[in-house]
Amino acid sequence: MAIPPAPLTQAFFERDVDVVARALIGAELTFDGAGGRIVETESYDPADPASHSYGERLTPRNRVMFGPAGHAYVYFIYGMYWCLNVTCGKGRAVLIRALEPTVGLDEMRKRRKSASDDDRRLCAGPGRLCQALGITGAQDGLSLLAPPFALTRRRARAAIVTGPRIGLTKGVEAMRRYGMKGSAYLSKGFKNESGA
Repeated sequence: MAIPPAPLTQAFFERDVDVVARALIGAELTFDGAGGRIVETESYDPADPASHSYGERLTPRNRVMFGPAGHAYVYFIYGMYWCLNVTCGKGRAVLIRALEPTVGLDEMRKRRKSASDDDRRLCAGPGRLCQALGITGAQDGLSLLAPPFALTRRRARAAIVTGPRIGLTKGVEAMRRYGMKGSAYLSKGFKNESGA
């Protein structure tokens, strides 16, 4: 059953971080008119050794995670990539790992220097996603519920698969990566397409 698009609210994010990570699959995310459908997420909280908020330790880098829900937590990794997370309050956040690009494709291709008509890799991975959308540390702390961001709920129920997070050295066994079943736009496939 199709659901009319509607903006997400702060209350949507003030829930269990794993519930939010699953609920974001299929939601539409745009930044300054470019973006698409969220197809992959990961969840983090203070009890998680892989989280920047592990042990509820507040630092200048992670301060946004401890602020209000529904804000962008943007950080730099490997000295070259920005990553976008959505805060859920109390040191909890959801990493947006991949999008199926649907709007602003020409601009995203330019930013990614992609000459290909195959857009499957355009936003497949948190670094590529931020590069394609033009998201940097300048957006850290901004509300994702107001321009230049827009987040609307998914239009139909999404079949979701779950698996261990990737690219980590701690908490690697945690089954906290969520994806849209069968999507060609994931950063990496799921070994067992088990439902979440």
